[in-house]
Amino acid sequence: MNVSIKITENNNAVHASIAGEIDAYTAPKVRDELIKHAEKKGMQLVVDLTEVIYMDSTGLGVFVGLFKQLRANEGDLTLTGMSERLQRLFDITGLADVMDINTEVEGGV
Repeated sequence: MNVSIKITENNNAVHASIAGEIDAYTAPKVRDELIKHAEKKGMQLVVDLTEVIYMDSTGLGVFVGLFKQLRANEGDLTLTGMSERLQRLFDITGLADVMDINTEVEGGV
């Protein structure tokens, strides 16, 4: 399965919608598309995961890296639209306690 990423940018706000699977095969593409926005100072990155049907630990690693990069550059990461399965993955790993997770889908930027 492939992954598709749609990005909308408006000043210091970026909205990314991801569809498909985020695994060892597709995670590098997701990371490469999103990290360039995380390197900018003060970016607000909202990632909509509504259409993500599967994520493994490699995908989690991508979001941990994004979170750290954004925080280092005084930015924020918000994850939205997670299925119960994805939410459970973030809960089990403790990432839900440190990342901003909104179960509702946020509007576009």
